[in-house]
Order: sequence, then structure tokens, then C-alpha cells
Amino acid sequence: MFVVTADQVDSRGRADIVAPTLATLTYRFGSRLTLPPDRNAGDEIQVLTADAATALDLILTLTRDGCWSVGLGLGGVRRPLPEHTREATGDAFVAARSAVDRAKRSPTRLAVAAIKAPEAAADAEALLALLLTLREGRTAAGWQLYDLVTSGLTQAKAAVQLGITPQSASDRARAAALRVELTAHPALVRLLARADAAQTDAVDAEGDA
Repeated sequence: MFVVTADQVDSRGRADIVAPTLATLTYRFGSRLTLPPDRNAGDEIQVLTADAATALDLILTLTRDGCWSVGLGLGGVRRPLPEHTREATGDAFVAARSAVDRAKRSPTRLAVAAIKAPEAAADAEALLALLLTLREGRTAAGWQLYDLVTSGLTQAKAAVQLGITPQSASDRARAAALRVELTAHPALVRLLARADAAQTDAVDAEGDA
């Protein structure tokens, strides 16, 4: 399972954005989440999903504007599940707490942690950090194109909507490293899925010992 714990950056110096962020996550990912996203303590949110692609999308959404320190925890979750995410427990939640504390000191404001198979989590963190570093240099124009392309438009149709030539869209995509990022997404999903599976394998190995 994947637990995302996110802590609002500079919460004392800016308005509380937990409520609108929870609304956004519910709207965008509601059916892909194991439990509804929840306010944890103060200015923190917690999200639980069993899907690696959703975990990646949550990370990319929450880290985009620099408003959150994001910790991803991998591992088991105690069942039966409670009604609210904030009431759930298990290794994934413990790992997410450790990860978000470390994310506050990370240049990318992201950390990934696991209790049973930490090497797999470290591998995922290293490659996610590369992607987030690439995204930090993207201009507003690059994000405009990214949003249109990831919504399902072809680059040519996105160019029409933006009122630019296909060549300008191609130049913008190259400067924004869109192809590099979008090619990396499936690989990162597979990496996260393997890291999650490693937690189950580690538990099974302990049981057989």
C-alpha cells in the first residue's frame, strides 16, 4: 500500500490550504483511493491508495507548486480499515511519517520510506528526485503545454488551443522536457509497484523464517 503524508510549507505565514487541496484530491483521484483523503493533524493531509500510478500522480500533484513537503510510505496497513484515513495504522503510515519529516529537509521536498525493504524505497526516491528537479525548471508556458498534453490532447491540437504554431509547440515541449518526463512516468510506476511488492515479499520472508 502507498500512504502519502503531506505537510503544508510555511503554514504559519500563509493561509491554510488543506481544505481546498483535499477537495482537489477527492475530485481528481477519489475513485482511485482506498479511503477518502483526510486532514491528519493541523496542516497535514494523508492519502491512502493501493495503486502505484495513483501514488505517482499524487506526488506530482502535491509537489508541483512547492506548497507541500511530501512523504510517501510503503508497506502494510492494518485491517479492517477504519472509516477515516487519519484513523488507519500500519507500517505504511509509520514510514510515511518518517518520510515527510525527512522531506522537509530535502531540496525536492519529497522523501520515500519503507520499514521492511528500505532499499526499494530509496531507489524510488532517487529517481523521483531526478524527475522533480527537472520539473522545477519548467516555465509557465511549458506547464501550459504539459497540462494540455496530459489531458489527452495531441501536441498539434494543444498548439491550436494555445494559438501557436506546431513548431513553437515542439520548441516549447523540448524546453520543458515533456517527452523526457512522460516517457519516465510508466517506468516510475513500475518501480513504485516493485517497491511496494518488496514490502510484501519481506513480510512473507519473515513469516517463513
